[in-house]
Amino acid sequence: MKAIFETGGKQYYVSVGDEIYVEKLDAEVGSDITFNQVLFANGVAGNPYVEGVSVVCTVEKHGKNKKIKVFKYRPKKKFRKTQGHRQPYTKLVVKKIG
Repeated sequence: MKAIFETGGKQYYVSVGDEIYVEKLDAEVGSDITFNQVLFANGVAGNPYVEGVSVVCTVEKHGKNKKIKVFKYRPKKKFRKTQGHRQPYTKLVVKKIG
């Protein structure tokens, strides 16, 4: 069974046992999270969401992605600015769709 659900302003296409990285969620490691905003499940598309279907995931870990460098400059103005950014994430394992 496959499903598309929505969290953090993004959509994820998953099946049972998949490991996904989503925007950081406020949940403890080892706890279960239920997502009710399911757009597609078992060949049925919702309008906008499928009623009565949810995706249950287990939080495996929290972390930060690799650093990206943000470099800004203005030509001919001697303006240069370098910043780094590390986006926090939550790793989830899909337990159940239904």
